[in-house]
Amino acid sequence: MQGIPSLFKKTLDFLIPLRCIKCGDILGEHPGLCTRCWPLIPFISAPVCACCGLPFEFEIEDGALCGACLYERPAFTTARSVFAYTTESKELILKFKHLDVLNTLPLFVQWMARVAEEKQDILCIPVPLHRIRLFMRTYNQAALLARALAKTKGWTYLPTTLLRTRKTPSQGTLSAKERTTNVAGAFRVHENKKSALKGRTIFLIDDVFTTGATLNGCTKALRKAGAAEVHALTLSRVVKARQVG
Repeated sequence: MQGIPSLFKKTLDFLIPLRCIKCGDILGEHPGLCTRCWPLIPFISAPVCACCGLPFEFEIEDGALCGACLYERPAFTTARSVFAYTTESKELILKFKHLDVLNTLPLFVQWMARVAEEKQDILCIPVPLHRIRLFMRTYNQAALLARALAKTKGWTYLPTTLLRTRKTPSQGTLSAKERTTNVAGAFRVHENKKSALKGRTIFLIDDVFTTGATLNGCTKALRKAGAAEVHALTLSRVVKARQVG
């Protein structure tokens, strides 16, 4: 009888083979990227800025900060990301974000779980979408990542803690300074959730870290409500050195 599940799996793999999440080529037993696409995705590894997670191009002592964080420390305690947002990798994000390609979610969560620092008694909170944008998109990609990640790590998932109080213009074409102004005061904590944040450690989840303006705005709202620490965790991030000032 033990051979029946194995035979069923082999039949299923034949009928619906695993495919590379980037190019679509058929894979072997494990989901993910094919051997041709794997080197194209710039996964982030140490050394990185101890605060914002910006990768350094050279070896540096542990705890070192990038120039931007030395100039002005972000509101969040740390930020970490899985891979750099480049021409090759952004396709994975855009498909997941805009084209309803959700079969990549388990793999993305697996990658994010490996990057997350080990902390105890975590609250997992996604960056929110405004209700109008959520209605148009039908789902919040940050919430999907946060929910699955919380389940994987055994964290407490609080999806409606943060609210986006106004519909801000898209951040895509804005400069770093414009992004900060754009999201200033755009987030608040739901009144009924404030007591749950007192003295707690938060993992704030989003898909992309660009300048950090959105993560900073969310963090300020969470810290104002009483959170002790906020650690940002994103699937991807822009790696160009952030401007000072």
